Amino acid sequence: MRFFLSVFFISFSVSVCGQSVDSLQYVLGRFDYTKHADFVKIPSAYANKDGMYLRKEALDAFKLMRQAALKDGIALTIISATRNFDHQKRIWEAKWNGQRLVNGQNLRTAIPDKAARAKEILKYSSMPGTSRHHWGTDIDINSLNSSYFKNGKGKKEYEWLRDHAYEFGFCQVYSQKGTDRPNGYEEEEWHWSYISLARAFLRHHQKNVKASDVSGFDGSDALPLSEVSKYVNGIASECK
Repeated sequence: MRFFLSVFFISFSVSVCGQSVDSLQYVLGRFDYTKHADFVKIPSAYANKDGMYLRKEALDAFKLMRQAALKDGIALTIISATRNFDHQKRIWEAKWNGQRLVNGQNLRTAIPDKAARAKEILKYSSMPGTSRHHWGTDIDINSLNSSYFKNGKGKKEYEWLRDHAYEFGFCQVYSQKGTDRPNGYEEEEWHWSYISLARAFLRHHQKNVKASDVSGFDGSDALPLSEVSKYVNGIASECK
């Protein structure tokens, strides 16, 4: 069993503040990761498009995981990685304002109540400032469609990840909803977190982010921070 996880229990302040970016701004995604010394561009061999970035540690772990998966006939490809505040804002506001349909609906007209509309978007998309993708530790693999992982090739890929990803330090944070995980986003078989670093960033988010920090985008006032925090904190118990 290869516990790549244990190698990278590093200090949050050393890994972040030492790179001339405030730690709060880091967890909020309000920094330029393309110029941050701890981030690297993902080579095209590991991704479905150019221009994506991850923290070095997370990418190194993914490379090892991908190599092991290939030996078992499983191909793993990163389809989404680091997204800063502005990137997440574009996703959120496109859904909020009806420019991007959600389940075939223009939510601006279909759900005029702000709280209800926010909760509909929050099934799968984070508010800017609250996404784990801000941290450079989280990746989406192979598909963003849950049905893809239910049968055939996609099912085999998910089963391999479920059985082996932890060996390389990755955890499925948004597992199936139930008594173990009653709150948070819907299940995302594709979303895997490099957990030794992500844990530190999550703790910092929990302790330091205020309601005024989650602002500057359409719909930011739709829900109180206490409600939004249920999504931030609603992860699988083994990933906490």
